[in-house]
Amino acid sequence: MLLGAVSEGVIIVDETQTIKEVNASAETIFGYTREDLVGQSLNTLIPQQYHAQHGAHFDGFMEKHERRQMGKGRDIYGKRKDGSVFPVEAGLNPFVIYDRTYVMALIIDISDRKKQEQEILDLNNRLEKKVEERTKTLNHTVEELKLVNFELDKENKRRIKAEEKTQIALKKEKELNELKTKFLSLVSHEFKTPLSGILTSTVLLGKYKLAEDQEKRDKHLNTITNKVHYLNNILNDFLSVERLETGKVNYTFKTFKLSKILNEVIYNANMLLKDGQKINYPENIDDMSLHQDEKILELSLSNIVHNAIKYSPEHTNIDIKIVQNDKNTVFKIKDSGIGIPEVEQKNIFNRYFRAENVLNIQGTGIGLNIVKSHLENLGGSIEFASKEHNGSVFTITLPNQSII
Repeated sequence: MLLGAVSEGVIIVDETQTIKEVNASAETIFGYTREDLVGQSLNTLIPQQYHAQHGAHFDGFMEKHERRQMGKGRDIYGKRKDGSVFPVEAGLNPFVIYDRTYVMALIIDISDRKKQEQEILDLNNRLEKKVEERTKTLNHTVEELKLVNFELDKENKRRIKAEEKTQIALKKEKELNELKTKFLSLVSHEFKTPLSGILTSTVLLGKYKLAEDQEKRDKHLNTITNKVHYLNNILNDFLSVERLETGKVNYTFKTFKLSKILNEVIYNANMLLKDGQKINYPENIDDMSLHQDEKILELSLSNIVHNAIKYSPEHTNIDIKIVQNDKNTVFKIKDSGIGIPEVEQKNIFNRYFRAENVLNIQGTGIGLNIVKSHLENLGGSIEFASKEHNGSVFTITLPNQSII
């Protein structure tokens, strides 16, 4: 289910290059089913003439045991079930589970990109041919010279435009690859930590068999429950992403009091407060109502408030203010937390992105992306202003009436 959320092909192999898992995108790219591939050698997906070369590269990679991008300086190819060969790009990410090393490969079919590069090469060749042909006529008349220059200028503009489009596409593709590789590392960490805690508590539970050990048993049972809830929330986030991408979200609209939602959000948030933290309740909202999706508003406010608690130190306040006019309701949540580095603010709503100053704090980088998608579907928006070490202010604007 987790790998299914990744749009590129994912293949996991062990130290012997035996395929242990693939996702649906990998099945589509290579034309095999999961049952065809699991347990087979990775060479199944590599053209015969590259087997020996690939083996040497794989052994060298396992010795260094570090994440890297394959194919730099050379072309690499995959082989589909029907025998056809196609160019690919692959990012490798090693990880260890129970003292066994695995490699997670993110596979991208770059056939379209190679085709586009060839088109640019053909365009350049055609341009050079036209330049050669028209140079022969430069001595005829000044008018012909002007005409040739005009045509050359048009061709140059087309070439520059094509090159600019390719550079932009390559830059976006590189950023996406880096983001997906970062996501795979993040997911590995976010699942490994709670799973290790569950395993430890399970082992310790077996040691407490006396009646007077009940308090210790309860402690470890509580640990297991909390970590299972945490993992369940992560999986729910991934399911939300899948539903948003496929358009399977169904919104339910009704009229409700804002105070009802705020009471729920703050009640649940109070259980997460650090020592000395305080949430300041918004003023003058008793008469405010909305006709919207109640659950989406609660999800959005909860996400922002929980982030404010998580990224703010002890003994700080979180201020919530609400203003309503004839058309919209505006929610402002202000904290005194660590803030968002300016250089990373452009990516804050990108899926799986997490700023460098929060990498040691649990999180998946999905919540804000989900909130933004839901709010935009409802005709609303979310914005923020932040300064590192000086806190953040998130602003949610939502129409008073549903527009769907």
